[in-house]
Amino acid sequence: MTASDAAPSAAPPEASEPVVEAEVEAEPEPRGTRLDRWWARMLSTPRRRALWMWGGPIAVALLAAVLRFWNLGHPQTLVFDETYYVKDAWSLWHRGYEAAWPSDFDERFADGDTMAFYTSPAYVVHPPLGKWLLGLGMALFGAGDAFWWRAATALAGTLAVLVLTLVARRLFASTLLAVIAGLLFAVDGNAIVMSRVALLDTWLMLLLLVGFWFVLLDRDRSAGLLARRVANRRLDGVDPHYGPALWARPWVVAAGAAFGAACAVKWSGIWFVAAFGIYLVAVDAVARRREGLPLWLSGALLKQGPVTFVLFVPIAVVVYLASWTGWLVTDGGYYRDWATQLGNTATGGFAWVPLALQSLWHYHEAAYSFHLGVHSPHPWQANPLTWLVMGRPTNMYFREVDCGDGGTCVESIMGIGNALIWWAAAAAVLYLVYRLARYREWQVGAVLLGLAAGYLPWLMYPERTVFTFYTIAFQPYTTLALVFVLGLVLGSRDDPTWRRTRGIAVVGIYLFWVLAVSVFFYPLWAGIPIDPTLRQLHFWLPSWG
Repeated sequence: MTASDAAPSAAPPEASEPVVEAEVEAEPEPRGTRLDRWWARMLSTPRRRALWMWGGPIAVALLAAVLRFWNLGHPQTLVFDETYYVKDAWSLWHRGYEAAWPSDFDERFADGDTMAFYTSPAYVVHPPLGKWLLGLGMALFGAGDAFWWRAATALAGTLAVLVLTLVARRLFASTLLAVIAGLLFAVDGNAIVMSRVALLDTWLMLLLLVGFWFVLLDRDRSAGLLARRVANRRLDGVDPHYGPALWARPWVVAAGAAFGAACAVKWSGIWFVAAFGIYLVAVDAVARRREGLPLWLSGALLKQGPVTFVLFVPIAVVVYLASWTGWLVTDGGYYRDWATQLGNTATGGFAWVPLALQSLWHYHEAAYSFHLGVHSPHPWQANPLTWLVMGRPTNMYFREVDCGDGGTCVESIMGIGNALIWWAAAAAVLYLVYRLARYREWQVGAVLLGLAAGYLPWLMYPERTVFTFYTIAFQPYTTLALVFVLGLVLGSRDDPTWRRTRGIAVVGIYLFWVLAVSVFFYPLWAGIPIDPTLRQLHFWLPSWG
């Protein structure tokens, strides 16, 4: 037997059985992290979720309160423009109008001589509401202690942190991002300083932010109401054409009142009235188009638009005029009797206007001319083009004091924002402009509109004497822009583990250094005495010193 006989003959290739490769199922890519799973267990009950939903925002608001109220009565002296607003607010609560004071009276006022105001009026160029609000603490507890000059403003700054968390949750549908937004605003230097000095701008910011929140609340409510009304008409066999006119929009009325109150603090609030009035109409047009209404644009402009105007603008005007009640019901305010003087009374078509309102109109003309003519140089003025990167922060207070060991320390209050927040927020704003153009996300559009209304009008007056601390009015929107980007970096629990882990690490490290920078800078925000050399180490840009 040969070897070839002993071995089985090999089958020809074409006769062999087909080879089937076994399909190997790829293991699913792991998603989320241990931290996500632990957090899900922590929020596994409705009670725990509710505790987090409200406990997180309240916690950052309490942190903000500590940073704003701690040692608030220091220094016991009028700081920067407190020389105007504190004394104006105090006399306003007593006279009903801002009264004049003796010249060079700041030291005597700080020492407790608070009743030396005259019966004659002072010429002021901002509406009264901000001073009524600023003076709440003094009205309740007296003006002898600087703490009460600033307490109402510190409260406004604290409430703004809480409102910002509610706005962020409405925008991003995430309590975590809402808490991050509140945390960033709570620990930022510009927000802290503007809450610790008795100026008008923090009240302006708070009222504008409340109005923005009300607009967001209306957006969801009115869209649902429109959808139900359109569906009911179609069920009844009626072609909706333009769609219904919605009168039941209480949040629009509330937004108008909030924006009107902001205008009654500073006139710059008028830009928010205009911007969000247009926004309300635009959002309604998009909602009508989404419902498939054939005449959606005409319905938004010609049918719902006038209704929205009636709900939104008149209440703003009424609230604004109401802020002048003290001036109107007394006879001592500046220009109060202007229209009664010979040659000033209106004739012709405006003769019917009450003399008090004619005088008030003249007051507004004079104040507007004053604002346009503010060109006097100031060592801490700042070009608006540098505001978003905190190019020239405002030094509001500086004094040399004894350290107690024979050396000299310095106290200062400087509105230097936390650089890690501001510079990152400026980059985030640029990214959001790109993202709006590409993806047209409504959240991005709303945030950028708030920023535009608060910032862009200042670019029309480059020759005016203006300051970086004006940015507090639109700082909530730069903060929201930053939080939007942080949310993208953070990702979600459904992301691949490697990406989610990296996102959590990046955001966690960033927030750690934000807090570290705030701890380092807090002495310059609260007037804590420090060594002059240490103070110089805080000036990261030449323009800061």
